[in-house]
Amino acid sequence: MGFSYENTPLGRKIVYCSQYAPDLLFPVPRQDKRDELGLRADTLPFHGVDAWTAYELSWLDPNGLPQVAVGQFLFPAESPNLIESKSFKLYLNSFNDTRFDSWETVRETLVRDLSSAAGETVALALFPLNEAPRCEAEPPGVCLDDQTLTIEDYELAPHHLHASGETVEETLHSNLLKSNCLVTGQPDWGTVVIRYRGPRIDRAGLLRYIVSYRHHWEFHEQCVERIFTDLMARCRPERLLVYARYVRRGGLDINPYRANYTVEWPLARLVRQ
Repeated sequence: MGFSYENTPLGRKIVYCSQYAPDLLFPVPRQDKRDELGLRADTLPFHGVDAWTAYELSWLDPNGLPQVAVGQFLFPAESPNLIESKSFKLYLNSFNDTRFDSWETVRETLVRDLSSAAGETVALALFPLNEAPRCEAEPPGVCLDDQTLTIEDYELAPHHLHASGETVEETLHSNLLKSNCLVTGQPDWGTVVIRYRGPRIDRAGLLRYIVSYRHHWEFHEQCVERIFTDLMARCRPERLLVYARYVRRGGLDINPYRANYTVEWPLARLVRQ
């Protein structure tokens, strides 16, 4: 029996709490969706993180003076749970009227609570606003979006993916990724970057495949894992990185990456973030 989303905060009217409340966090098992892709927890074909950026993060110092920060959270892809996004926002808002001794106490509290919910250690950097990571003008690599194509598939269509010919190493990106929240159906807008070494991936087919997520319902993390799995199965690259940077909602953006080789993090924020 699969996980039920009926008790999640998504899609429900919620009274905001401004006093520290770690029980607001709602973990969601990753394995249910991985089962659809034939992925086992002990033999995942990738590693990576889900990088969340929190722009609405505030608390009170010991004298009651509000503090503000930008937080960057890294959840390991190997963690058994992802965090439902609305519950994450509600949890962060519970810091608003809570006094903490120091920024380090805030950081330790966040790491403890989120690691407990995710089932794996979460990394966190807290930035004063003048030190927060800056945006890049555009993602790396060649943009797929300028092709002149007739598009007919807006339901998931991995059959468009194919690769052939000589081995190449290249980075491609598209700003046309759009999927929908698995629970509420609200649109999730994003940019996807694909870096690979292997037979040349057909760019028209790849763009058609990316656009086919337009009516697809899945969380950000699950979409990236599906893209990775489909590319490996149909194009068979030797090395593959898939990462997506999604537009923020409710002061949070979610940016998963999955790779089968060593990749340095962080990857830069984009203009829509």
